[in-house]
Amino acid sequence: MKKICVVGLGYIGIPTAVMFASKGYEVIGTDIRKNVVDSLNNLKLPIEEKGLDTLFLKHPFTAKLQPVIADVYIICVGTPTNQNKNVNLSAVKSASNSIIPYIKKDTLVIIESTIPPGTTKDIVLPIVEQSGLKAGKDFYLVHSPERVIPGNMLFELANNDRIMGGISPKGAIVAKELYKCFVKGKIYTTTATTAETAKLMENTFRNVNIALANEVASICEQLKINAWEVIELANKHPRVNILQPGPGVGGHCIPVDPWFIVEKTPKQATLIKQALEQNELVPNNVVSKIYNIANSSKGLKVCLLGCTYKANTDDIRESPTFVIKDALSKDNQVVLYDPNVSNYSNGSIYDACKDCDVMVLLVNHQQFSNIDYFKLATTMKNSIILDCKNFIEKEKAIKNGFAYYLIGDGSVNK
Repeated sequence: MKKICVVGLGYIGIPTAVMFASKGYEVIGTDIRKNVVDSLNNLKLPIEEKGLDTLFLKHPFTAKLQPVIADVYIICVGTPTNQNKNVNLSAVKSASNSIIPYIKKDTLVIIESTIPPGTTKDIVLPIVEQSGLKAGKDFYLVHSPERVIPGNMLFELANNDRIMGGISPKGAIVAKELYKCFVKGKIYTTTATTAETAKLMENTFRNVNIALANEVASICEQLKINAWEVIELANKHPRVNILQPGPGVGGHCIPVDPWFIVEKTPKQATLIKQALEQNELVPNNVVSKIYNIANSSKGLKVCLLGCTYKANTDDIRESPTFVIKDALSKDNQVVLYDPNVSNYSNGSIYDACKDCDVMVLLVNHQQFSNIDYFKLATTMKNSIILDCKNFIEKEKAIKNGFAYYLIGDGSVNK
């Protein structure tokens, strides 16, 4: 039985480790954060994910601060960007260095971290070959980008197609055979650089499409029509699939990964860069909208509903909510409320909105589908709602005296 060492125990590393453990592999997870290691060894998950806790308790793995001897090393560390939008590969380099002493004949090293094109070949390869062995000849080096979404990770890990990009063709095939133990989708083999680029293009496509949707929203507001209806009707075309506008782009992938392409090929990636920059302006456009509907930019009390970057998760990474909050807080009082995030879940939605001038729905959590608008109206100082997700029950809100505004809808003011 192969022994697998997963390096990096976060949103990707932990579910990956649990999936392999559930298939009978001996799994050791490693992380430099002692609190994460201690939590896992005490059978407590440091992340929330549907069904993961049950599977983990049934198939636990041991966590350590340093790598151990194993047959397979799977690197799942983060690759954030800095203020200049350049990728920080320090964690990938550190993780690669940490396994050098353990690489032996036929060891399989897999990078799941999202990385710029060429990173496996140009950066990771020279590091791991400090073991004295040659990748493709003595051991295998592969990039296998993850394809999951928070809130549905276990299903997507098992059912989504995967790509195995090898430094050598045989390495890709060896990795494919390993992942077949739990991947029910198709597994494609290719080169490492092709796999890296394919992963980035998946999220780049979505970023560009969201930029289009947000631009449609601005256009429709100017034309005094409803962008949501325009997009719905346009998508009736069999080859059109415009995404929906919103308060901004969040998460660890869509607003980050396309910058890796821009950094690597800045002269060619002009459209991608423009889409990224356009999406980064959207939260400030929401702030301007709030000031417009409230007829003031100072002295307001505003409740922002939803702190996560997507609905029905607890993941707040890169959430536009905090950009909006910071912009508003300069001259106004801002309350954050999210039933899925412990730091912002105290009390009820009605407590959060008490004496507020404007309530802004930023995330369409399921919990926000049963609002008592009569009770909400009696709680707020001014009954103004800004809906950034087309999720609020407009008729009920208006019936209870609210002035209702929807991002992208220029057809009506209330």
